[in-house]
Amino acid sequence: MKLNSDLEEIRSQFPILERVLPNGKKLIYLDNAATSQKPECVINAMSDFYSRYNSNVHRAVHSLSGEATEAFELARENVAKWFGLPDEGKVIFTSGTTHALNLCAFGWARVNLKPGDAIVLTEMEHHSNIVPWQMIAEEKNLELRWVDVNQETFELDFEDYKSKIIGAKLACIIHTSNVLGTRNPVEIMVEMAHNAGAKIILDCAQAAAHERLDMDSINADFLAVTSHKMCGPTGVGALLISSDVFEEMEPVEGGGDMILEVFKEYSTYQENEHKFEAGTPRIAEAIGWSAAIKWMETLDIEEMHRHTLKLAKNASDGLKRIPGITVYGDHSKEDVSGVVSFLHETLHAEDIARLLDSMGIAVRTGHHCAQPLMRRLGVKATNRASFYFYNTLKESEAFVNAIKMIVEKFA
Repeated sequence: MKLNSDLEEIRSQFPILERVLPNGKKLIYLDNAATSQKPECVINAMSDFYSRYNSNVHRAVHSLSGEATEAFELARENVAKWFGLPDEGKVIFTSGTTHALNLCAFGWARVNLKPGDAIVLTEMEHHSNIVPWQMIAEEKNLELRWVDVNQETFELDFEDYKSKIIGAKLACIIHTSNVLGTRNPVEIMVEMAHNAGAKIILDCAQAAAHERLDMDSINADFLAVTSHKMCGPTGVGALLISSDVFEEMEPVEGGGDMILEVFKEYSTYQENEHKFEAGTPRIAEAIGWSAAIKWMETLDIEEMHRHTLKLAKNASDGLKRIPGITVYGDHSKEDVSGVVSFLHETLHAEDIARLLDSMGIAVRTGHHCAQPLMRRLGVKATNRASFYFYNTLKESEAFVNAIKMIVEKFA
């Protein structure tokens, strides 16, 4: 499908976009960086599972279990193909990006890092890519090195990264900022990490929604991804792992399906991804994610990104013309996401968000789980509008006009 000619047809596949709110206003959904909306095919795939072949997987020989297992493992294959997983790489299903990052911390770093080893983080990170490393650093007596963000360019200080990566054992880097929209030069950062003898994990929660990632060409050791920001359901994500580091990991959770045998004295574990998927997995969610991937394959991802960027740039440019508004992020660049963070000099961010909601416009307000970045920017919180391919130029303009009206009336 082409956005230019099929946008209304595409929008019609998202039932919630026709929602009329209790105040009588039609929804304009601009909180896509928090979670995207879901097309009917995803909703139907999950409903079909529950209504036709709901069963546990990997455990029984009856027909329903066989159908469920086949669909679940097909979902794993589709995730691997979509993200360009290299040969012998592994897809471990998780509850989302946060779970995937924690699994890397406690399944790999706990086993392989020694006291005094250094981990490189950036000020741009989401808390999910900070807190697990703080926990493991305290447990293992590790050093955390922080790469600065330039608050003028909204980019990482690359010279700082070049310095901090020397002698480090692991780099934990956000691919695309959920606050600024900045896309980091991850391909170069991966190469530099490997040249320094370090492993690297990329937080791709935002990136997966806006570009077709190829793990094989990026060459990272780990990718943490989630379904719900790319039109799939909440509650499922994955840790994508290259084959060599997979062999270095140990399970974090114990239970059914991850074992080979259990004795009173000890247990033995599966050799494949199931070793890290204790208990009943997220079956319906994985099937829904698989449906989202198959649906996304019908879109031109590059065109999708250009459309999203056009809407974000329109909003950013419009906001900059409103007195008292500061925009955080450089939307003149071709590789930024659809995120537009902004703040008014006197109006409280939450008040702006509530007024927007009264007009039917949904945005995010707060620190966006990125408090170190907020401190670097010198603010406690921002408003954040985040656009996606199913949004329209009319919605972008309505958003800017709403902010203009709010400022004129209340500032």
